[in-house]
Amino acid sequence: MKLREIREELKDSRSGDAAKLGEELADLKKEQFNLRFQQATGQLEKSSRMKDVRRAIARAKTVLREKQPSKTKV
Repeated sequence: MKLREIREELKDSRSGDAAKLGEELADLKKEQFNLRFQQATGQLEKSSRMKDVRRAIARAKTVLREKQPSKTKV
């Protein structure tokens, strides 16, 4: 994925709602599970997809964390 595509994706996720982002995160986790299963059985053709999915999960979690109300210490 190119940097320009990543920035556009982040811009879209930050402007969207948390529920939609949560669904996307669930889909990514399912895909990650399927990729791990394919790798274990020797059917995985594109191993670089695992890295892309792992990073997409991290991005989604980061945006979700940004959307949570911050806990301020007094």
